[in-house]
Amino acid sequence: MEKTIEENKQGESLVLEQKKENTKKLFIESYGCAMNFSDSEVVASILSENGFNTTQILEEADLVLVNTCSIRDKAEQTIRKRLEKYNAVKRINPKMKVGVLGCMAERLKSQFLEEEKIVDLVVGPDAYKDLPNLLAEVESGNDAINVILSKDETYGDISPVRLNSNGITALVSITRGCDNMCTFCVVPFTRGRERSREPQSIMTEITNLWNQGYKEITLLGQNVDSYLWYGGGLKKDFEKASDMQKATAVNFDNLLEMVATTFPKMRVRFSTSNPQDMHESVLHIIAKYPNICKHIHLPVQSGSDRILKEMNRLHTRAEYFDLITKIRTIIPDCSISQDMIAGFPTETEEDHQDTLSLMEFVKYNFGYMYSYSERPGTLAGRKMEDDVPEETKTRRLQEIVDLQQKHSWFRSEEFIGKTVEVLIEKTSKKSKEQFSGRNSQSITVVFPREDYKIGEFVNVKINSCTSGTLIGEVVGYSDMN
Repeated sequence: MEKTIEENKQGESLVLEQKKENTKKLFIESYGCAMNFSDSEVVASILSENGFNTTQILEEADLVLVNTCSIRDKAEQTIRKRLEKYNAVKRINPKMKVGVLGCMAERLKSQFLEEEKIVDLVVGPDAYKDLPNLLAEVESGNDAINVILSKDETYGDISPVRLNSNGITALVSITRGCDNMCTFCVVPFTRGRERSREPQSIMTEITNLWNQGYKEITLLGQNVDSYLWYGGGLKKDFEKASDMQKATAVNFDNLLEMVATTFPKMRVRFSTSNPQDMHESVLHIIAKYPNICKHIHLPVQSGSDRILKEMNRLHTRAEYFDLITKIRTIIPDCSISQDMIAGFPTETEEDHQDTLSLMEFVKYNFGYMYSYSERPGTLAGRKMEDDVPEETKTRRLQEIVDLQQKHSWFRSEEFIGKTVEVLIEKTSKKSKEQFSGRNSQSITVVFPREDYKIGEFVNVKINSCTSGTLIGEVVGYSDMN
């Protein structure tokens, strides 16, 4: 099953509860990773306190914001088309202000403001608290920009407004930035150094969600495995911490266990993991608590040791295999998903075959697969020639996708005849007579709705499947209710 991006609501305008006293209208769209969707909730919360209600009608907006992604060229092109649309509306409504948030803001700040003059406002991922000041600048007739990367901003003190929420599942951000300088990736440059959010603020946010009736949270970060709180500061500075700070530090296993035990009737997911930071202790925590979902997203990017080295991935093929074996041993029912890049610079046919053989070893449940696109500013962009022909990239990507499709079928069929626990999230897209939700392994399950309700945990016996969906019937409520 190919997934181009994790979220299925790319570009959907976001709306929240209206405040009577607010007089201005905000139109906000998000693209890219789950972090961007989570960040948009932070932005909406800040602007809600500053006179803005959201709207889904672009034409009536006083302020239009797009939260952007820079991870692939395709993502950037999509956003450029949206900016053209905004500016067409702006010509009819000249009072409307347009702003770019997120990773493209950081990467293309001067282009947007000075050269192309297509936006009024450019705000990087660490500068959202500065939005009221930046908007005041814009109202005064000036362009406004803040893309300064912070060493300590985690937005732990902001209560996100849940946008377009089903009231059942929510994202909770626990880390920002990334220290792993993979040569293909813009994240360290657009989101800065790795820092972790204070654990108490995380627990407070989850408590509030639980009190509002939410049943599942996803702990979120560019690399959640590297979560480390020792009183504040960057992860790289931990070695300079005092003995007391080190003794009382909270790492990802501690946090995961804290959440699982405090909220035993709430389902816990997390995303994303880096293989080099995934410790065995985390696997034992996942295995220990039934409310921690049995799914690990474990991006590998390539099956070739030579390419992994070129990518500056700090794991080898053999180390990755060892980790997979540990997961299968400690959490036998765990699903595993991948990120894979086809056609990285210098990739040979042999390298590509190494990727296919790694996939055969793991047989992932699903994956996110891309052909390589050079990202300006990255080490690969600066130092490496994009030398794999486009038609070769396309062919190799298709072979990866086809193999993943085969493995997704294989993994889906393993569920037939089994009973799985499902959190009912919504009505199925294909039929109003069916509900849809995910099991612990993050696989979509559809089943007749009968008298059950959204937000309930049910046990579903699986009778058939497609490569990406399990089909079954409810056999009763689960113990999670």
